[in-house]
Amino acid sequence: MPTRHDIRNVAIVAHVDHGKTTIVDAMLKQAGAFAAHQQLDDRMMDSNDLEREKGITILAKNTAVKYHPKDGGAPITINIIDTPGHADFGGEVERGLSMVDAVVLLVDASEGPLPQTRFVLRKALQANMPVILCINKTDRPDSRIDEVVNDTYDLFLDLDATEDQIEFPIVYACGRDGIASLTKPEDGTVPADSDSLEPFFSTILEHVPAPVYDEEAPLQAHVTNLDADNFLGRIALLRVEQGELRKGQTVTWIKRDGSQSNVRITELMMTEALTRKPAEVAGPGDICAVAGIPDIMIGETLADPENPIALPLISVDEPAISMTIGTNTSPMVGRGGTGKGADAKSAVKDRKVTARQVKDRLDRELIGNVSLRVLDTERPDAWEVQGRGELALAILVEQMRREGFELTIGKPQVVTQEIDGKVHEPVERMTVDVPEEHMGAVTQLMGVRKGRMDNMSNHGSGWVRMEFVVPSRGLIGFRTEFLTNTRGTGIAHSIHEGHEPWFGQLVTRNNGSLVADRSGSVTPFAMINLQERGVLFTEPGTEVYEGMIVGENSRADDMDVNITKEKKLTNMRAASADNTENVVPPRKLSLEQSLEFCRDDECVEVTPEAVRIRKVVLDQKERSRTASRAKSGK
Repeated sequence: MPTRHDIRNVAIVAHVDHGKTTIVDAMLKQAGAFAAHQQLDDRMMDSNDLEREKGITILAKNTAVKYHPKDGGAPITINIIDTPGHADFGGEVERGLSMVDAVVLLVDASEGPLPQTRFVLRKALQANMPVILCINKTDRPDSRIDEVVNDTYDLFLDLDATEDQIEFPIVYACGRDGIASLTKPEDGTVPADSDSLEPFFSTILEHVPAPVYDEEAPLQAHVTNLDADNFLGRIALLRVEQGELRKGQTVTWIKRDGSQSNVRITELMMTEALTRKPAEVAGPGDICAVAGIPDIMIGETLADPENPIALPLISVDEPAISMTIGTNTSPMVGRGGTGKGADAKSAVKDRKVTARQVKDRLDRELIGNVSLRVLDTERPDAWEVQGRGELALAILVEQMRREGFELTIGKPQVVTQEIDGKVHEPVERMTVDVPEEHMGAVTQLMGVRKGRMDNMSNHGSGWVRMEFVVPSRGLIGFRTEFLTNTRGTGIAHSIHEGHEPWFGQLVTRNNGSLVADRSGSVTPFAMINLQERGVLFTEPGTEVYEGMIVGENSRADDMDVNITKEKKLTNMRAASADNTENVVPPRKLSLEQSLEFCRDDECVEVTPEAVRIRKVVLDQKERSRTASRAKSGK
């Protein structure tokens, strides 16, 4: 069959923070994608604000470099897909793999293969793709290159790789310095026999198969991603599998439900470095962007009008975690961070607080996020949103909050399945790296969450690696407690491992809540009196309302407190007048920590300025009546 030797399509897959985006930066710079005077940022592919803040890739993105071979041959276009390393964004990984012919598996020279390495590699092997192994960060002082290579071979065998897939080439690299070599360097050193990524480029050209096509086949192009432009409207990113796509061409759009309609390609663009440039034609193997089809969706096909043949839809794993997202129903809805003042009143106009606005935003998210589901609930102003994991859902809420939405978020729950008449719940494989002295604390923490240890290894460096299989709901709220118990030194990563029979009741939070019993402003006097009752979450001067959670109780039950109490002033000198009282700084909870803290009868209020935890039922008397009825069994 004819082959296009002028193009290669490859995805870079790895665990979180193993250096994917950094090595793509180095490839872009060394391929001459930028002018000498151009001002460049680090991690150029992480264009999203949240990606830069959190230091992780959330969205799969494509770029293209023109590589000029050293032998003086014709330049070759290498299309690179930078995929997320976090399993919660697995839908992005699966979508990225549908665009390429091979993968570069990046593994940290010290940490070795971790859960998400297993996840992304499994997807590549299932698609029967050749793999190039790149051992990155060889300059780390604690690197152990030989052991990491052996661990990777074990992982390939564990995932039932074929003989051809196990015979992978190995490249050793320091992505930060833009250096790669085919010769193994000493542990903790940069490869000495190279000063560029030239060996990496040549390995990609040699081992990534060039796209093959049938000259007689009709047009087939697969939609793998969506984007938007203020002038062009919705843009579909697609890979041309067969035939040619031209600007102004009329094609058949085959939708997800099988229906067909003829549409015209008004604009055709190809990616060069980080920009899209107009093009006239895209051939087999090309990754391009088209405009002119306002309602096109991911997984659909553009085909020849004379002979329309649909490509298979992109399938993704089932969601494991769900959250209820609804409109803000607290007494402070539509008010500013403090809840008072002229600035807060003027800000009401820009806020999105209605059910229609929330539903429209969730529907928009579904267009580009194939791993998300939105289901109706009994309430007209709340929806159940299902996703891969807690982080993916928290990222969605954070994005909506920055867009001006005010929301009420319920406690994260697991999505169960019924198999052979029994309820099964999702389980995770958790890999934990901790110093030896914290091993007992972590084992005890996992025991409470019904985790079972599958494997334990000690590399002799004072650190222990443990693998647990634990129910997904046991990991809701796990991270904060884990970091506290390991004094911030522990590293934990988990990956979805399928479903197992229901594990029974889990009690993951032993302490109750301190609940405000009236509206008002927090006073230092009240905080000083309440400090011994538990840990507070609010600062002096913060506006609170009845039913809002202002702290964590030191005991198991909830306590209603008056955190707005003021000191009675008299003209008499008190005996304690010269005693100095200190207000302990409150614990500031992030959005993720607030979601982890929630119990079943609690929810999180999210506004652009503030994140507050509150009771679902705000009225103190109503909560007491409900508790009494529950005790008496009525």
